[in-house]
Amino acid sequence: MKNLPKKVRSKKLSSRVDLTAMVSVSFLLIIFFMVVGELSKQKIMFNEVPSCIDEHPFIDCYMPDENRTVTILLGDDNKLVTYSGLLFVPIQEPRQVKYGKNGIRKELLDRNKKVLEYSANKGKPGMGINVIIKPSGKCNFKNLVDILDEMEITQISSYSIVNQFTPEETNLLAVK
Repeated sequence: MKNLPKKVRSKKLSSRVDLTAMVSVSFLLIIFFMVVGELSKQKIMFNEVPSCIDEHPFIDCYMPDENRTVTILLGDDNKLVTYSGLLFVPIQEPRQVKYGKNGIRKELLDRNKKVLEYSANKGKPGMGINVIIKPSGKCNFKNLVDILDEMEITQISSYSIVNQFTPEETNLLAVK
């Protein structure tokens, strides 16, 4: 009986399944969809419309106050022209200024101080300047970023970027 073949038993395989790879893939998918969901949200800039409680709502409310308006024109070769008020009746004549602490920053801080005093005298304290930034087609992106940095440094929150030029403003930038 010794020479008789023995019964061969097959190995029992483990009934456990390794889910490590499945868990890794599921976490990657969760992270992917969270990031995509966050990036696909629309970014909205709120536009505050003034309340028109005054006795003359169409004059005080919807018409811009030229005393509070400062326009900055950006040209080529780091050219920067600024004026206050309306171009045809300026409060401050158009003039060329430099970038930096002693240039446009000083201009904005001085003008904002005057406008805050003006607004306080009119009974509307805390209303600073409204800056209109007009980059020309020849302006480089660095100049626009520098002006936006100046808005942040001087803490001017009311500004807009407009790409429409009047012929007079184009002539201002063309003058050397």
